[in-house]
Amino acid sequence: MDLLYLHQYFNTPDMNGSTRSWELARRLVDRGHRVRMLTSWRENDGSRDWFVTDEAGIEVHWLPVPYDNNMGYPQRLRAFGRFAIGAARRAASLSADLVFATSTPLTIALPAAYAIRRQRCPMVFEVRDLWPEMPIAVGALRHPLLIRLARELERFAYRNAARVVALSPGMRDGVVATGYPPERVRVIPNSCDLALFDASPTTARSFRDLHPELGERPILLYAGTLGRINGVDYLAHLAAALGAQGTPLNVVIIGDGAQGEQVRDTARRLGVLDRHLFMYPMCSKQGIVAAFAAAEMAISCFVDLPEMEKNSANKFFDALASGTPVAINYGGWQAELIERHDIGLRLSRDPRRAAKQLEAWFADAAQQARAGAKARELARTRFSRDHLADELEAVLQEALDERQANQRQHQL
Repeated sequence: MDLLYLHQYFNTPDMNGSTRSWELARRLVDRGHRVRMLTSWRENDGSRDWFVTDEAGIEVHWLPVPYDNNMGYPQRLRAFGRFAIGAARRAASLSADLVFATSTPLTIALPAAYAIRRQRCPMVFEVRDLWPEMPIAVGALRHPLLIRLARELERFAYRNAARVVALSPGMRDGVVATGYPPERVRVIPNSCDLALFDASPTTARSFRDLHPELGERPILLYAGTLGRINGVDYLAHLAAALGAQGTPLNVVIIGDGAQGEQVRDTARRLGVLDRHLFMYPMCSKQGIVAAFAAAEMAISCFVDLPEMEKNSANKFFDALASGTPVAINYGGWQAELIERHDIGLRLSRDPRRAAKQLEAWFADAAQQARAGAKARELARTRFSRDHLADELEAVLQEALDERQANQRQHQL
């Protein structure tokens, strides 16, 4: 299969952020497929034109379009548009049997649709977040005309897709609610890199040695984006509640984003910064392994929006892969996984109540050990990247086979 893979925010393991596309693409290459990735080079280093690199056998085409998590929505929209135009032209010049486009942003559907018309091939569309549902929920899209256009773009993406891949059951339901045939939607969630997170005790020790200010107190780790929807201020208030009740626990935040300074200011105001809460810049996927190995529990949090319960947070799956118990402060399918498999806690949104939950949890060492072992087992049996890559390959092949069967039928 000659696959054209469109992902505006593709990352290698040496870069910050999700590596889902890299992991899936390199496994497709290992299975004998040719994969060409069209993505953006986000560093504002003066680069202007496309350049190509080889990343683990993936032929990656980079278009310089500066971007970072501190951008406002107007700046982001301009970046989305610039990449969509450039990627459309590039995609049309590259031969392909099939186009695989992954959101966000939803504007990735525009170059993908242009490419399949020029290449006369099918498209599989991956939904990582329900757009425009999320921007509407957080107030980023307010004008009725913009909301209408965004919904039209969503339906345009699905109309042009032979199959849709959704990252959670809730996202699948959102796609089907638009009228897309349910039998053409597959749920392939974020996955667990068992090899990457198979860390030794010395790996955990290396993180603590790098940060002696943490001492030997247990670590509650947040590793990810500090954006508006993440609600990481919650962790500052949680750290204050833990400190007030005398629980010997460090809240460690590794990440960056538009709300980073706000979180830091809140922690400083509450008197917990560098005492009960520690903040470090985002590091590469390789670098985050030591942090998970050192942590006694990982946490994922979001603001109180029902739409966020459909998410498929990378940090949740990294915790499973590392055998780290996980806590979340929201409901949905991930909360159900935690409860069903006994791998952690669903915390109260009230930081004081959540602090009491954590105090009780950390008082039971045997429970912690069991939860960590169960997390790793769940990663192995249900969310292994090798297994989910097999599922994606099957969906892509199914779409390609269907197109070829239709073409033969028309020739008769």
